[in-house]
Amino acid sequence: MTRRVIAAAGLLLSLSLSAPSFAQQTVTLGSVGSSSANGWPSYVAIEKGYFEAEGLKADPVFAQSNSAVIQQLAVGAINFSTNSGLVDPVRAIEKGAPIALLRIEVQIPPYALLSKPGIKKLSELKGKLISLGGAKDITRIFVERMLEPNGVKPGEFDMTFAGATSARFAALQAGAVDAAILTPPFNFHAQSAGFNYLGNAVDFTDMPFAGIAVNTNWAKANQPVTEKVVRIYTKAIAWLYDPANRDEAIQILMKVSKLKQDDVERAYDYLIKGKYFEPTGKISKLRMNKLLDALKSLGDVPQSFTVDRLFLDGVTQVSD
Repeated sequence: MTRRVIAAAGLLLSLSLSAPSFAQQTVTLGSVGSSSANGWPSYVAIEKGYFEAEGLKADPVFAQSNSAVIQQLAVGAINFSTNSGLVDPVRAIEKGAPIALLRIEVQIPPYALLSKPGIKKLSELKGKLISLGGAKDITRIFVERMLEPNGVKPGEFDMTFAGATSARFAALQAGAVDAAILTPPFNFHAQSAGFNYLGNAVDFTDMPFAGIAVNTNWAKANQPVTEKVVRIYTKAIAWLYDPANRDEAIQILMKVSKLKQDDVERAYDYLIKGKYFEPTGKISKLRMNKLLDALKSLGDVPQSFTVDRLFLDGVTQVSD
């Protein structure tokens, strides 16, 4: 019997020595917060094992603001920014940072403005304090586009800043601000808690909101991995759009957001029926130019800046 054990042990050892090694390469994914529905494709890709299937290990890291994420990307502290507002990488690229856009994740703005119960209309936000993502954040562009047609010009409302939508909701809930711009599922959670819905950003502006960017120095040394990450996100978004996966998708976001099932269900139906996630993996130049036009009107990027400077040659898929 002892001989059998020794023989078996020897066989296992020989198999382990002869078996090929499948070490996974780690990819670091930076984003703002960890509970917004904007990150649904990331949560799906990790939960469903899509990274592992490509021989990769996802290492998600979080920062308190989108600008902080892009700063980490520029210096190579992270490999990718995911579900990241696009204005920060655009500004960084214009300044010469080694960053490129790979794909759009959220192709239209998913934000809503929610206010204290005493405020009923967008026009009543004149002179009020609104929580935004940052002084140069894309949420400021969205809020200004929502308020100006309603008689509230830039400069006629006060601003305070919190990078994560969960932090903006917390400020609204605490009574520290009069209104906040929120993504699902926090906009629905706020409505359930008695705050007033004032309007959706998508009704006032049509420009892409969030996407994936990469450090180009890292990408040039790891192009096959970069291409895999783009494929993984396209696969995750296709999975989200499959109605058969609705219940599982809701459970995945509930796990990370800790929000009520009803709010997450509403978020899923809102985002999927509204076609908020970009399914093809291609970046539309036409739609990106709308964002660039907004930044040029603010003086944030020069008029000579062209959309083609944003992309990674040979990897980013672009359409007209």
